Amino acid sequence: MPHNRRMLMCAVAAAAVAAAGFVVPSGATAAAPRTVASDFNGDGYADVAVGVPDGTVGGQAKAGYVNVVWGGPKGAGAHGSIRITQATPELPGTPEAGDRFGASVALVDLNGDGIAELLAGVPGEDVTDRGTDAGMVTAVGGSKGGPGPGSTVLTGPSPSAAYGRSVAAADLTGGGNKAIVIGGKDKVVARVIQGEDSMVTTVVAAPMGGRAPVLATGDFDSDGTADLAVAYWTESDPNTQSHVRLWKWDADRSAMANFWNTDNAGVTALAAGDFDGDGHDDLALGECREIADENIDDPCGPEELAKGGGVHIHYGSPAGGPFGSRAQTLNQDTAGVPGVAEDGDRFGAALAAADVDRDGRDDLIAGALGEAIGSRTGAGAAWLLHGGAKGLLDAAGAATSVAWNQDTSGVPGVAEAGDTFGAAVASGDFNADGIPDVTAGSPGENASLGAVWYLPGGSARGSAAFSPRTLGLPYPSTAQKYGKPLSTR
Repeated sequence: MPHNRRMLMCAVAAAAVAAAGFVVPSGATAAAPRTVASDFNGDGYADVAVGVPDGTVGGQAKAGYVNVVWGGPKGAGAHGSIRITQATPELPGTPEAGDRFGASVALVDLNGDGIAELLAGVPGEDVTDRGTDAGMVTAVGGSKGGPGPGSTVLTGPSPSAAYGRSVAAADLTGGGNKAIVIGGKDKVVARVIQGEDSMVTTVVAAPMGGRAPVLATGDFDSDGTADLAVAYWTESDPNTQSHVRLWKWDADRSAMANFWNTDNAGVTALAAGDFDGDGHDDLALGECREIADENIDDPCGPEELAKGGGVHIHYGSPAGGPFGSRAQTLNQDTAGVPGVAEDGDRFGAALAAADVDRDGRDDLIAGALGEAIGSRTGAGAAWLLHGGAKGLLDAAGAATSVAWNQDTSGVPGVAEAGDTFGAAVASGDFNADGIPDVTAGSPGENASLGAVWYLPGGSARGSAAFSPRTLGLPYPSTAQKYGKPLSTR
C-alpha cells in the first residue's frame, strides 16, 4: 500500500487527471468536511476498497467487482457500501468471465478536490487490437452522489500483458501530479504527468515468476519527493532472480532511475513508514526469504528468522546518507511477538503501516494467512507491531506487539481451518476520531465467501466483521474470496 504522509496529501492539479484520460465528475469539486486520503464519497470519513476479482457479475464467473465500504461514526461496515463493476454506468468495458476487475485497488485523490478516486486493475481484460488478457487499469471518480464517470488509465500492449495485477499512485516527479504505477506480467510501467503532457515509461521489465510485482511508495532518499519500491522474484525462469529495488524520477532523462537494490530476497509484501520516528521513511519487506541461497548478503537477515516468514526492515537515513544501512529482522520467534514460527505461517505476507498509537512513530500491521490456531491450519492471524525509538525492535532486540485472530476475545467469529484471516491488511481512520483503525481480510471465511474485520484503533474491543451477506451484496454459491485485496489510501 502506498504510504507517505508528506506526499499523499499534496494538492494535485485537475489537469493531471484529464491528461491521463480521466474526466473529473461534475459535483465532485467541493472539498470534504475533513481532508481524508481515502474518502470516496466526500463525507469526511475514510472508506475502504475491497477488491473481489473472483466475484461473479451478471452470471460471468470471475468478472470481478470492487466494493467500496463506507466509513462513518460507527466505523467501517456499519454504514453500507457501493458495488462497482464494469456494468456500472459510465465505466469502460463489460463484465466478462475472467476479467478479474478489482485484482488490485487503490483509493487516492488524483485531482486534489479532497475526494478520492478509485483505481482498479483488470488484468484479464481482453483489449481490441491488443489481444486476450492484455489487461488494463480503470479510474473511477469519487463523488458525494455516488461513483462518477470512469475512464481507462492504460491498457496492456499485447496478449497476456495482464496490466492491472498491481497498482499504486504517488507524486513521483515532485511537480504536484500523481503518477500511476501499474504492474503486469513481467513488467512495471508508470504513467507520469509533466506539465500538460502525459507519458508512459517502463520502470522494470524482467521475469517475475507469474506473480504480481509488489509496489510501495515512500521518500526513501529523504529528498522530499516520493520514490517507488518494486519487489519481484522468480526461480529457474530461466535463471533464479529476486530483487527489491528503489526507483526515483530522473527529470533530465524523463524516466525512472534505479538507486538502491537488495538482491536474492523473495518478498510477498512491502510497506513504507517511519518506524523509528526520525523523519525518514523506512521500508518493511514482508515474508522475506533468501531465494538464490547464495548466503552472500543475507538479504532477509539471519536465516533462522525467515522461518514461518520473516519481516526485514531497512531504515532510512538523513539526506545524503545511504538508505538501508541499518536493518532489523523479526519473526514469531522474536521476543515480544506472540506465537511460534512454524513453516507455512506466511508471517508478513500482508503489510500496512500507520501510527496507530499516535506516538509519532509508525506501527506495522502484519498478516499471516497460514497461521494455525490450535489444530486449525490456515486459520490466519494479524499483528500490530509498535514502532519505537530504534524501530520495530528495541535495544535488546525485542518487539512490542499484539496479535488478533478469530479466537481473540472481542473479535467476532471462530477461527476455522482455511479462513486465512490476515491475508490482507489495511488502515484508515474510518470513524474520524483521529486514531487509525485496522482492517483485516479473511477471504477463506464461510467456505471462501470471505469477510473483512474492522478493529477500531487497532483494538479487539468494539471490533466487527462485514461480508457480502451483511452488506446485502449478491453472492452465488461459487467462492468469492471477499477480503483480498484491501486499500484505504
